[in-house]
Amino acid sequence: MLAPVGWRDMDDMATLKGDAGAFGLMLGGVRGRVQAEAEMADDLAFWARRGIGIFTIREAGRFQGMTGLHERPDGLGVGLRFALFLRARGQGFAREAAAAALRFAHDAGEARVVAVARETNFASRTTLGGIGMTVCDGFERDGYRMLIYESVRRPI
Repeated sequence: MLAPVGWRDMDDMATLKGDAGAFGLMLGGVRGRVQAEAEMADDLAFWARRGIGIFTIREAGRFQGMTGLHERPDGLGVGLRFALFLRARGQGFAREAAAAALRFAHDAGEARVVAVARETNFASRTTLGGIGMTVCDGFERDGYRMLIYESVRRPI
């Protein structure tokens, strides 16, 4: 079940963002509590400004991770992201949640959504390809080859 993130989720989000298994490969890596709180404020402001944003992923009431949209700090545009605890992997949560967030973004009027994954991060690449995103470009960051995926929905 997806729900827009809110302050009530702060403890769960801080735990997720502090977990190297969940957030180690994300842009900026593992975060401390103060950084996670600042990002929560940014996420809520993005929801207010754009009507899209980050969702929590819960299964049977238990927090499993997050997915959703944010304004990428590197200027690539609206980015899809997802992160799950190791215990939640291999159950289809990432694909189902990321697909729902992507549909939500397009239905809200976002014509183009991007996502970035390390070339060696096959789990994320499989999820992104599985929800219909395609590689459109790449770049080097911190000694790693990064692939840019995109989903484009033409206006009807």
